[in-house]
Amino acid sequence: MNLERLSNVLTLFSGGLILLVLSSVRRQHIRVEYSVSWLGAGIVLLILSRSTFLLQWLARTMGIADPPLALLVAVFAVFLFVFYRFSVMVSHLKDSNIALTQRIAILEYQLRSQHEGSKE
Repeated sequence: MNLERLSNVLTLFSGGLILLVLSSVRRQHIRVEYSVSWLGAGIVLLILSRSTFLLQWLARTMGIADPPLALLVAVFAVFLFVFYRFSVMVSHLKDSNIALTQRIAILEYQLRSQHEGSKE
């Protein structure tokens, strides 16, 4: 596998990701707090794709003889982290929606009870 070609492709990919996220934030298609993960992933991948020394160090640290393979493992790990972070956020939002729905149901019950009490 050619490290230079893979690095160039990953540089284009990470640069495109950063531009896409910034454009989406500017157009308000994505909230700023959610864009931080994607911007962080793009920056990490950009740094890894441009730093041969860092990539070779990463490959040695992971015990992988081939730096391009280490780069692909790092790409997978970064996106796995981003997806995990969003799973946590979605779970939190679901819990918040359930709690909010329950609070609204309680308020509706109280309003109906008061309305029926005032008719008597």
